[in-house]
Amino acid sequence: MNLTDYKHFDVLHDIEAGLRTQYELHPELTDTMCVLGLENAMVAIKKKFGYAKNENVLQHPLTDGIISWCMDVGLGRIDKINNLSLKEYVAALNEVKKSVIRHSDYGVRGYYDFIRNFV
Repeated sequence: MNLTDYKHFDVLHDIEAGLRTQYELHPELTDTMCVLGLENAMVAIKKKFGYAKNENVLQHPLTDGIISWCMDVGLGRIDKINNLSLKEYVAALNEVKKSVIRHSDYGVRGYYDFIRNFV
């Protein structure tokens, strides 16, 4: 995916801005925990819209802020701004998750090192 041509690029930016804040609030937050937070945010937003009924959202102090932020972004945008659907929002969370995984090759906080100068 060419992200600069992505229809909802602003959504990716909003998600990443919240992640940057969480990394700064929690110096012990690793990319692995960030991925866990994003995975649970996907479940949480699906549950809010009546899906993923048999899945659980795992609670952890390092991921709660990520889940909360992603929920706030999703609830503020899905079906409200630029016709963003739940499916598209979950896809955006997944794209960010893939970026976190990709950048974690550069250290336990490789993703934060990547985004802190861009977001």
